Amino acid sequence: MLELYQWELSQYSEKVRLILDYKGLDYRKIEVTPGIGQIELFRLTGQRQVPVLKDGNKYIADSTEIAKYLDSKYPDRPLIPQDPKQKALTLLIEEWADESIGIKGRKALFSAISQSQDFRKSLLPTSTPDIFRNLVEGVPSDILTVLGLGVGYSPDVIRAAITDLKQDLEALTLLLADSPYLTGDEPTLADLAVAGLSILLKFPDGPYLDLPINLRGKGVPALAENPDYQLFFEWRDRLYTQFRKPLISTSPSSTAPTSIQID
Repeated sequence: MLELYQWELSQYSEKVRLILDYKGLDYRKIEVTPGIGQIELFRLTGQRQVPVLKDGNKYIADSTEIAKYLDSKYPDRPLIPQDPKQKALTLLIEEWADESIGIKGRKALFSAISQSQDFRKSLLPTSTPDIFRNLVEGVPSDILTVLGLGVGYSPDVIRAAITDLKQDLEALTLLLADSPYLTGDEPTLADLAVAGLSILLKFPDGPYLDLPINLRGKGVPALAENPDYQLFFEWRDRLYTQFRKPLISTSPSSTAPTSIQID
């Protein structure tokens, strides 16, 4: 079985999970704990960042490279069209989504975490003891602002990211106004990339992520609650209904992640 070294709330990991489900491939999730888990991942693969896919004795890093590998090794339900212009558009949108929605989404989510105590406590893994949940809930917003500055997430940076994401969502909404998918009548890597990377803007309504049920459909207020982008999020959730396997499924590919172990 394929093994995916991942972090549950990594939007790049989610991009790969959606691709695997779209292709109907069974896989096992291995949760990589930031820090110690990354050391073990580096020992195994030479990579510290998730996602990393293991297929037999082969390790493939980077969500784009994983997508290309899967299309080559498992050609059923292709991700990349054969038509040259459609292929070019698919690859352009996928690359743009990685660099825009993927990166800016993290910054935008930080604003939601800073503003809501309940939100940041709920983002902890479901197995986190209540004592630590309460500790995280009680961190003052001004302390989080200082922490954000430490990683380059100043208020100005966050505001700029949200402004850019509004433009991105407006463009995507216009593309989808008269088309079922971003590049034509069939889903491609462009659709799966955009949909998977958008989870930090607004979590899917269904049981697809290991998160508390009260977070389904929640996200960055300026984006998730804006009626101008309702069509986009409805499209995203419809795509999830079509292709993403829910966690409640008995399929091996949708069981809870296995934490990475240190020898």
